[in-house]
Amino acid sequence: MGKVYRNRAKTIIGSTEYIDVGNHRHIPAKIDTGADSSAIWASHIRIAKDGILHFCLFDQGSPYYTGEVIKRKDYKVAVVRSAFGHEQIRYRTHISAIINGRRIRILFNLSNRSKNNYPVLIGRRTISGKFLVDVSEKRATVPHRNDKSLKFQRLLEKNPYEFHQKFIQKTNHNINNNKTSRKGE
Repeated sequence: MGKVYRNRAKTIIGSTEYIDVGNHRHIPAKIDTGADSSAIWASHIRIAKDGILHFCLFDQGSPYYTGEVIKRKDYKVAVVRSAFGHEQIRYRTHISAIINGRRIRILFNLSNRSKNNYPVLIGRRTISGKFLVDVSEKRATVPHRNDKSLKFQRLLEKNPYEFHQKFIQKTNHNINNNKTSRKGE
């Protein structure tokens, strides 16, 4: 039997939302219940000699970048593992945000999200106990910078056999070669 929610204090959010972060308004964010922590696109990250963390939200080329330098005395470091198993050290700090009208303090990993569709990722630790996610709702959209899937779909439709020979077998071959070379490490 499913869980019955008696606490109506939880706000329903979609799988994507526009959020306000600090002085930045209407930032598209992906709500990811599969991710433990939250991450925000940060650049120019450094620690000064006095031990204060300095960074900018977003980066040049982003429509959300202002160049404003944010300084934090309260920050942590975390080892983050990607879906591919790669580990990186990232700084983390609390930043206030508004999600669907609700102001919360979020512990964000500062990372380069320039290659991600969404500059902000909200993980399950942030939403736990505060929000319910309706995955059928997408309230934020981002323009596709380069839609590779559409390009590949057109090539597939043009000649399925040639597409398979050129892309699928080559990709599988590269994956198998990487697995073989790792075994010998």
